[in-house]
Amino acid sequence: MSTPTGAPSAAAPMRPSPPADPHPAATRSTGTPRTTGTPRATDVTPITPAAPAAPAAPAADGTAGGPVRRRLDWRLRFATLALIWGFSFLFIKVGTQAFAPLQVTLGRVVCGALVLLGILAIRRERLPRSARTWGHLAVAAFFLNELPFSLFAYSELTIPSTLAGICNATSPLWGMALSVVALSEDRPTRRRVAGLGMGFLGVLTVLGAWQGFTGTDPTGTVMALGASLSYPVGWIYVRRTLAGAGHSHLAMSSTQMVLAAAQLAVVTPLFTTAPSAYPVMPLLAVLALGALGTGVAFLLQYGLVAEVGPTTAQMVTYFVPMIATAAGVVLLGERLSWNTPVGALIILVGAALTQGRPRPSATPRATPAD
Repeated sequence: MSTPTGAPSAAAPMRPSPPADPHPAATRSTGTPRTTGTPRATDVTPITPAAPAAPAAPAADGTAGGPVRRRLDWRLRFATLALIWGFSFLFIKVGTQAFAPLQVTLGRVVCGALVLLGILAIRRERLPRSARTWGHLAVAAFFLNELPFSLFAYSELTIPSTLAGICNATSPLWGMALSVVALSEDRPTRRRVAGLGMGFLGVLTVLGAWQGFTGTDPTGTVMALGASLSYPVGWIYVRRTLAGAGHSHLAMSSTQMVLAAAQLAVVTPLFTTAPSAYPVMPLLAVLALGALGTGVAFLLQYGLVAEVGPTTAQMVTYFVPMIATAAGVVLLGERLSWNTPVGALIILVGAALTQGRPRPSATPRATPAD
């Protein structure tokens, strides 16, 4: 979830941050500059691309230029992206059954980086050369990849993947709250404040606050919520430091993922020991988490933003918690009490309300003379 971590890396982030990942990448974060404040979806994910600076002009068939695409095509890719980010939380759960959380995160970002670098080479693009850009992307890699991916992995040691996926959906709520302080152009409206309150009411419903949070591990839950908070922190930093950097989204995202892999390659050996075995299912889960949830998901999301626009593309965020919940219950046998889906629905409604933007007045209202 981007991301959902899924994320992300992918999770277009909900304003002002990525969508997720389930992790947006997954959804979920790409670390690309956001000059318009357009919302994303959250995977979890993993890396999540921001809206392109200049989308291609629509062609005669209604698509964003290039070869003719059928209308069903983007819907299939939309569904595929939602599935990838939704399953990212299941992949994390399976991966942590055999590997330490930091090892799962390291494998994820390495696989994601290899996919993005491969696409970068195919398109004959170059990584940024500015030391300043690399420095800012190193910070973005920490907040958009290393920290949230690791927190989600640690959280799923003690909480179900369903709960982690729902916590990922709170990312736009955190983003709205932070943007009021950090971004002068994002001012609160009654609708957005109501959405914020409703969203956190949904969190309390999911956690069963009226029964003293029994049955929920508080440490794991706080980690999952902290991962969701990390995404908007990272996106606000990116908007403040890398807006107008002049590099493609793919080049910036590839650099960010390489830096995340380098950071984890240093940290992971200090806190973990090498695995004694590499079971097939956990290993495949980590590979899928990185290659699909952090690499392929980025390309799908970027293409959707270019073809159907960021508003439609970011709606994938609302499907990620539902898919994560269904995957956890059906495939992992996780128990689901009534308050979990009800609270998740309240969170999604609140998140949708926080994305509302005030309508600009068409003409200034005349004031009567004194």
